[in-house]
Amino acid sequence: MDAFDIFENYDWRESDSVLGEALLAWFPEIRTAAPPPVTNEFSHYVAGLIALADWIGSDRNAFRFVPEFDPEYWPQALEIARLRLGDIGLDAREKRLKGSAVWPLISDHSEPRPAQKAVAEVANSERLIILEAETGSGKTEAALWRFARLFEAGDVEGLYFAVPTRAAARQLQQRVHHAARRLFRDAAPEAVLAVPGQVLAGEASGQRLPDFETRWDDAGETAPSRWAAEHATRFLAAQIAVGTVDQAMMAGLKVKHAHLRGVALSRSLLVIDEVHASDAWMTEIQRGVVRDHLALGGHAMLMSATLGASARAVWRDEPTPPLLESQTAPYPAVWTLQDCRSVAHDAYADKTVKIAAQLGWDGASAAGIAVQAAKKGACVLVVRNTVDRAKETWAACIEAASDLVFALNGVPTLHHSRFAAEDRARLDARVEQVFKDRDWNGGCILVGTQTLEQSLDIDADMLVTDLCPMDVLLQRIGRLHRHADRVRPDGFETAAAHILCPPAGLDPLTRQAENGLGVYAGRGTLTGVYLDVAMLAATLDEIERAPVWRIPEMNRGLVERATHPERLDAIAAEFGWTQHRRDLYGKVLAEIGAAELQHLDRRKQFPCSFPADEIVYTRLGAPGALLRLDVPATGPFGHPVRSFALPARWSDGIDRDAAVSVVQTNPLVLEVAGLRFVYDSSGLRKQ
Repeated sequence: MDAFDIFENYDWRESDSVLGEALLAWFPEIRTAAPPPVTNEFSHYVAGLIALADWIGSDRNAFRFVPEFDPEYWPQALEIARLRLGDIGLDAREKRLKGSAVWPLISDHSEPRPAQKAVAEVANSERLIILEAETGSGKTEAALWRFARLFEAGDVEGLYFAVPTRAAARQLQQRVHHAARRLFRDAAPEAVLAVPGQVLAGEASGQRLPDFETRWDDAGETAPSRWAAEHATRFLAAQIAVGTVDQAMMAGLKVKHAHLRGVALSRSLLVIDEVHASDAWMTEIQRGVVRDHLALGGHAMLMSATLGASARAVWRDEPTPPLLESQTAPYPAVWTLQDCRSVAHDAYADKTVKIAAQLGWDGASAAGIAVQAAKKGACVLVVRNTVDRAKETWAACIEAASDLVFALNGVPTLHHSRFAAEDRARLDARVEQVFKDRDWNGGCILVGTQTLEQSLDIDADMLVTDLCPMDVLLQRIGRLHRHADRVRPDGFETAAAHILCPPAGLDPLTRQAENGLGVYAGRGTLTGVYLDVAMLAATLDEIERAPVWRIPEMNRGLVERATHPERLDAIAAEFGWTQHRRDLYGKVLAEIGAAELQHLDRRKQFPCSFPADEIVYTRLGAPGALLRLDVPATGPFGHPVRSFALPARWSDGIDRDAAVSVVQTNPLVLEVAGLRFVYDSSGLRKQ
């Protein structure tokens, strides 16, 4: 009983006695009631519930400080708590949909697409759904419809929509927010953007103030319904939120507030989009989160356009089927833990793509193909594997035909991750104006990186891209001819993809990476963007074997023949890359092992302590620094900017709270921790 320190003028034993008597008065049934069986899962859940209650009860905006203990305060506290839970959105019992959760509530389209209909036909009793369907098939609306049906039945109260990147979350948040306004009656819940450093609920922006207060641009300092949006720890407590998958993963790691996050998430439908995009470490953590979520009675939905059999088997906790069997599995399809349903043919999604590989992937080679097509009136999408190669290509396009290069506010630019957050949002919007709405006269060239693969509604006439793994390549091809009813320029009636390949072949990439392909071997670890050279070889083989791809008819075979372990092992043996494959397999095992060590397994006894927060991350590798100007500066497109995310390799020596100063305005030059960075229309670069 001496576990707690003794403080002068405070006797904790006396306070313990007083509180014990009060508890007997407030909960008289505990005198005779038997406690429930204490399982490990129960202990974890109660810990999270108490932590969440503590956060709510510690909010002096609702619970004013009472200096003296008053046993008669309990009824008053109950009423305050009841009102507060409704105000902050944790009590959703009064929320009602505008009507029955049928298709017209979701969309103005007369009929649901086949994938959407297939998901709607899955019984609510199925707690895990995996939707495999091609890009542009309406997976987001399928998830929203699933949420509406579960909410109507009282099976869930909230929705957390998890995507791979911050940019994808920002792009999707407004879409989900408007969907919520369509679904719910008056006072519809606002979709919270669950991205650290951002304070956004619906269309309102907030600014953090001292003493944990927040000023909202449309409501001053009091907006109880946005309580969850005001602190990253509370993001998962929002009734509807869109954010990175990292926020959900924080509920499954041995980090501070993991239990609170897990309890907050337990009432929601957890949707993980682009589930194929996670590495072994992230997948293992996500598996644990989903498993614990389902064990609490929660619901989850996983979505992908390109999920191979080996990846799907991990989620369904089953052995990977043989290659031949995997190739014959239906696609598109809806999977549950015990069943698979084929999705009916969607004629609107049919697409023919002419595909060709070419040796040479310098900037001039890529620019030459793009400029030639744009001069004929085509909207050309150029996706490079690295920012450096994208900037090289963009510069070559500027030199050859600057009037054809994508521009924001009249300033030619490109699209990648090293733009200020404020400009990135404007770039995303402008990309959709040009490539979705065709707000551009004549041909156009948009150069970018992987940031163009997901979430943005891009409809290009032609694609120029670096070689990459098949699942990634199909994501990029999904940006071609997305809207089937659009009239195309002469010569581009059929979608076309040009695949840029290393002139020296693939074998050197097993020893030294180039342009995002292959491995960087150093310090005893393997790093890189797309490391598996056998997978690249399998993808290239499919490109050379079939010059015309029929999407989505060929998707299953393409993915399996380029990702299945049987096929990759055979290729490695053929080309002498067996050791390379072994090294990669060892890396995967190491990542899974590391994830198991850091995973908060609620089936096990409650841990006495967690590792320091600084060493547990949702993604392997050191995180990059986030720079924030105290006063916004004018960026290259004429708008105020203040938030910048640095790559990890630029972040050494930069503390979390390091001051950032502006040392030059045109171009904008920032200084932090003795380092300088230039920000212009090509993005942020180290000086």
